Amino acid sequence: MKTNDSGLPGAPSVQVLERMFTLIDVLASREEAVSLKEISEKTGLHPSTAHRILNDLTIGRYVDRPESGSYRLGMRLLELGNLVKARLNVREAAMVPMRLLHKQIQQPVNLSVRQGDEIVYVERAYSERSGMQVVRAIGGHAPLHLTSTGKLFLAADDPQRVRAYATRTGLAGNTHNSITQLGTLEHELAKARQYGIARDNEELELGVRCMAAGIYDDQGKLIAGLSISAPADRIDDGWLPRLQSTAAEISMSLGFAGWRANEGMPPTSTAG
Repeated sequence: MKTNDSGLPGAPSVQVLERMFTLIDVLASREEAVSLKEISEKTGLHPSTAHRILNDLTIGRYVDRPESGSYRLGMRLLELGNLVKARLNVREAAMVPMRLLHKQIQQPVNLSVRQGDEIVYVERAYSERSGMQVVRAIGGHAPLHLTSTGKLFLAADDPQRVRAYATRTGLAGNTHNSITQLGTLEHELAKARQYGIARDNEELELGVRCMAAGIYDDQGKLIAGLSISAPADRIDDGWLPRLQSTAAEISMSLGFAGWRANEGMPPTSTAG
């Protein structure tokens, strides 16, 4: 059995793994192939040590060697990444963070996705102590323009698609607070884009107000919305940072790496 200098077993294998991950991180930081000399300099590993580990990774297709003395990430990592991505499920990723958020604020937390011109509720976290008389059942649905999450999806559409939605649906209302005019809806969607959150001000149900933040996949696409529902007189803007951080946590678990400066990510400031 191999031992390290202190006589403990297994340490050399752990050291090799640490070095392997360091090498992969260096290769991942560059789009083009990296020379062995540069790899050695960035990792602090002797060229012969780096070469030996990279050679083993090349055999396993974790690393490619496009030409002698240079290396890049291999296709096996892409294959493994696709396997992981295929197993990811927004509902599974959201369940624990949703429950933690509900525990913090003691109000219903909803996860919903878009299905055509409606949102569908796919998960919820709530308790009887929340005081809510209306809790959306899993599988329930509602028009996009009457819900906070639905407005996020409409805000992600271009103006032409929003107008087409308005024409198809007629922007029918449920309450006297419902938005039924295209101009008003467009103004509401502009605020959603600006602040990165959307609201439902008793537009779907009288006495119930909601706020929502978006959940994004590894391509930066809006795939779901996380919303808080509360009695109209108890909604608290102080919940917004927790809502946004929870949505961001779920997004990151789905592979979302964050927005770059030129991609127009909705900011984390709150809307008035």
